[in-house]
Order: sequence, then C-alpha cells, then structure tokens
Amino acid sequence: MLNITNHTLEKLEMLLRTTGYKVRYEKGNFKTGACLLLNSKIVVVNKFSGLESKILGLIELARTLEMDLSLLDEKQAAFLHQLKQTTLEF
Repeated sequence: MLNITNHTLEKLEMLLRTTGYKVRYEKGNFKTGACLLLNSKIVVVNKFSGLESKILGLIELARTLEMDLSLLDEKQAAFLHQLKQTTLEF
C-alpha cells in the first residue's frame, strides 16, 4: 500500500506529466478526486478534495490510462508497476 503523503501525490503528478498528460487543480463537482477530460491528455484534480481522495483518484486514472512506457525512467516504470499491483481500498 502506498503512503498518503504529499510526496506520493507529487510522484503521481510527475508520472502523468512525463507521459504527456497535463495535471490541473480546479474546482470540480465530480465524485472522485480526479478525472480525465473527454479523452484529452488533461487530468483535472478537484482542488477541494482531501489528500487521500486526490491520490486515489490519480492512482485509479494512472492504472487505466494508455501511457508510453518508453518515456519513463526506471524509477517511474517501477512506480507504475507498483500502482498496477496495488489493490485500492475505498
């Protein structure tokens, strides 16, 4: 299980940015902490969600998005692999 810390949130943001996604923090009325805008490469994170909700939302998206793994360094590839192996508990 991942720690719910600002560092984890930053690692998730960097993973998404490295693979070409833009991460924006905005006011939102969506159920999760983050969402993908209509198949674009823009991820919107609800800035009013708690840290845990933001992290879980980004993890859920990172697990399902099509990412170019060749853009990732070893640490980021290992982190993504860890995310895909982690069972999320809501």
